[in-house]
Formats: sequence, structure tokens, C-alpha cells
Amino acid sequence: MTTLKNDLFLKALKGETVERPPVWMMRQAGRYLPEFMALKKKYDFFTRCRTPELAAEITVQPIDIIGPDAAILFSDILVIPQAMNIEVEMKDGIGPWLPNPVRSLKDVEQVVVPDVYEELGYVFDAIKLTKEMLDNRVPLIGFAGSPWTILCYAVQGQGSKNFDKAKELCFAHPEAAHALLQKITDTTIAYLKAKVASGVNAVQVFDSWGGMLSPTDYQEFSWKYIQQIVDALKEETEVIVFGKGCWFALQEMAKSGAAALGVDWTCSARNARYLTGGNITLQGNFDPSRLLSPPDQIKKMVTQMIDEFGKDRYVANLGHGILPNIPVENARAFVDAVKNYSK
Repeated sequence: MTTLKNDLFLKALKGETVERPPVWMMRQAGRYLPEFMALKKKYDFFTRCRTPELAAEITVQPIDIIGPDAAILFSDILVIPQAMNIEVEMKDGIGPWLPNPVRSLKDVEQVVVPDVYEELGYVFDAIKLTKEMLDNRVPLIGFAGSPWTILCYAVQGQGSKNFDKAKELCFAHPEAAHALLQKITDTTIAYLKAKVASGVNAVQVFDSWGGMLSPTDYQEFSWKYIQQIVDALKEETEVIVFGKGCWFALQEMAKSGAAALGVDWTCSARNARYLTGGNITLQGNFDPSRLLSPPDQIKKMVTQMIDEFGKDRYVANLGHGILPNIPVENARAFVDAVKNYSK
């Protein structure tokens, strides 16, 4: 294993004492960068995901331009359902579009648990290429969506404010929902293990729609499947779990064996530390819209955020993905504020 020139991120995940917290941003490889938009004009979304050279180039762009302490592989959570025999398109102005949503037990039976190397080989090729381009400058993060979040898209057929169809499947046909969730879980575990084998240094599970569920339903339809993923991977790599709107589950998540927990901007540092017992690495939680503030104000707010979380067992990040309308200099101000932090 070649030594990383900057292993601050991995040290923070392991709970080691650091000079300053590491920093990266969710969705940092993407749409706020002019360099990304130039490639977007030339190639459609899934072409960018499926072409290792493009995915690697996009992954490395923010490392060169804004300088975070970790890279996250450019991909999408919906490559998993695609590999499982569920058709997924990206439509301009709509986002994900699944023409044949999964709405019954019969539909669930058509969903396959694939050979991930056969169906998703392009992702592992992208990892190897990215590692070459990164040249050990920073660690590389691999990721997947939570089984519940994937179910939301597979059943709803598109993004939604309330995912009512997804909930209907869970509550009216729980047998079908659990069968689907287990298939997604099995595929995700195989996928993340293959990512680790291909060279990622840590993995993150995004539970983007976890906050749509009540605490009781969250345990049944989301958390128990995330726990399976953590159990399967925690011996092999550091696992970060990020549930948007899931502050109510932080106490349970802290006992899971995950290396770190993501926190969104609606949960204060104090509450997050209290709920997690103060001895697990937390990641977050700057409001992405706050990057529209003037750079000098961003710097003050970032310093305050680090003071509140504490510099150890902490990874500075946003509370969700970076927005497309953020000026690059503001994104850089966020990263620099963390890098210049001294207590």
C-alpha cells in the first residue's frame, strides 16, 4: 500500500488527533465547476458515469481546483438499480426517470442481484484510473445510496416531495418492499466490496430520503438494511453513514460500527455530539446555500462550525451536496477556511 501524501481524512475517520480537521464537499465533483460543465455539454450523464476516463477526470477536477483533503468518485447512486434490471434515465429538468417503476411483488421478482463485476465493471475501472491520476495526493471515497433511498426511486419512478408510492409499497405490501430492500442491500454490499478491492480508501452510504420516514418506520425500512452494509464492510474499510433529516437515528447509528456519521445543517453540532455520545467522528454540516454568503463571512462561519464540533473526530463538510449556483471562489473559501483553521 503506497503512502498517501495527505491522510488527514483517514486519520479523522480513525479518531486520531489531527492538527486541523480534514475537509471535502458532497457533490464536489460536479456542476458548480466550469470545467465540469464543459464536459456536460459534450457527454450525457450516464456516458460520463460509464466512461472511466471521464469519471476519473471529473473526480480529480476539484482536487486540482479547490484542493479538498479527499476525492469522491464521480458516479451516481442509480447505477445500482440499472445493474439490477431496472431502467433508469436522466431527463433534463426532471432528473432521474424510471419508465417502469417497481410497484408489486411480481415486479420485485423481475429485479436481479447482478454480478457487480459484469454489470458495473466501468466503475471499478474508473477507480483504478482515478487512483493513478490522484497519485496518492489524497484518499478516494466510494459511495452508494442506502437501500431505502434506492427503493424510493425504483418505486416512485422519479424524485418526489413525499415519495408516497414508495411508502405505499412499504406499508400496503411490506413483503414486496422487504424483498426489494434485501436485493438492493445484497447488490450494494457486493458493489462496495468491489470498490474497496479496486482501491477506494473509504465508503459513504447516502440515505438521502431517510428523513421521509418516521423514527419507527426508519428502523424497519431503512436502518436495518444500512446496518447490514456497515457490518459487511467495517472490517475492510472505514464506513461513513449520512442520513439527511435523520438526526432522530443518530443515537442508534453511533452504535453501528460505522467510522463516521454525516449530519445535515438542521442538527446543531452540540445535539449531534450529545446524541452520538461524543466518541464517534462526525461529518458536516454547513448549509450548502450558505456558500452564497460573501467569502469572508463563509470563513467566519466555518471557523465557528469547527469550534462547535471540535477539531478532532470531525470532518468538515456541507450538510448536503453543493448547489450548482455556488461561485467557485466561495467553494474555495470554504475549503481554505478549514485548511487555515488553528486553535
